[in-house]
Amino acid sequence: MIHSILHKRFLGAKVWEILAVCGCYFVLSVVYHLTIWVSSGGPSEGNYLLFNVKNYIDSSGLDYTIQFVLTIPVWYLIFRVFSKSSILFRLIIHLVTLPVYIFVFVNVSYNLNKYFNFYVLESYGRVWDYYIPSLFYLIQFGIFHTYEYYQRNRRNLEKQAVLKEAALTAELTALKAQLNPHFLYNTFNSISASVPPEQENTREMIATLADLFRYQLKASKLDLVPLKDEIDFIKKYLALEQSRFGDKLKVTYDIPERVMEAKVPPMILQPLVENSIRHGLSSLIEGGEILIRIKYRGERLHFHIADTGVGMKDKSMVNGCGVGLKNTMLRLEKMYGTQMNLSDNDPSGLKIEFEI
Repeated sequence: MIHSILHKRFLGAKVWEILAVCGCYFVLSVVYHLTIWVSSGGPSEGNYLLFNVKNYIDSSGLDYTIQFVLTIPVWYLIFRVFSKSSILFRLIIHLVTLPVYIFVFVNVSYNLNKYFNFYVLESYGRVWDYYIPSLFYLIQFGIFHTYEYYQRNRRNLEKQAVLKEAALTAELTALKAQLNPHFLYNTFNSISASVPPEQENTREMIATLADLFRYQLKASKLDLVPLKDEIDFIKKYLALEQSRFGDKLKVTYDIPERVMEAKVPPMILQPLVENSIRHGLSSLIEGGEILIRIKYRGERLHFHIADTGVGMKDKSMVNGCGVGLKNTMLRLEKMYGTQMNLSDNDPSGLKIEFEI
């Protein structure tokens, strides 16, 4: 309970931090009082009696109380209002707040000490009323800035430790994720080797499926791949789909050779083609056609994937069409700031377009 109370915040500072500052002010006022008491010759010769409550709450205690009160608005301005500003800018602010702090302190302290009949310095001695508070201002705010730097550095180290742990976890997760396609790839090769020679078509399908997993395993380690590799992957994927649908699935490619070396994110087309088959064509008895057209528009690569399936009545419900399509939209937005455009195909079906 005490721990929770001490860590509660007031004006952005923790309770224990405020108590620590108050404690420092109290100790400094006692030390100052003792210094004056000793320098004045002790209780018999001076006006500062060590155990006299009235004299203990004299100019030393009053002065430090005033400085503490004046420190609060300056601290709040520097460490809260301008907390995000550069250290140079905040040091410039100190050039303004320091003389204001000293001016207010000297006048308030002098008048209050006079009012309570406490000891005050006169004539040339008043220079100490300027020097000591100025020195104290510089020391205390130097400590505040050092403490702030320590806290920020500690938080940064903690954040780096968390990020390092997260990166390690992500790396281990990626390694585990690679085991699955790698295991399947090897398994498919083993199965393919065991298929009798007379079932060559089955052997080719298994080999194609193994190639798909091999590409997926390779692509998982890369940010960009040549468009040619992506198209080869799509052709093998659609070849497997055509073995299932037969003549009901027709695929047309309109891709000039000059765009084949363009770099694209891996697996950017497969979710879109899969969506066309699964949600557009699979329910049609007569099947349909998929058109994949890729060409340059200026300096950008324009993608056009269209099918003659059932289409999508409510384009705003795209997130319900599957994880692949939604993730592809997010990848395009994060990597290129590109929006995927969905529209009706003519005479039927869905048309997907985007640029990178």
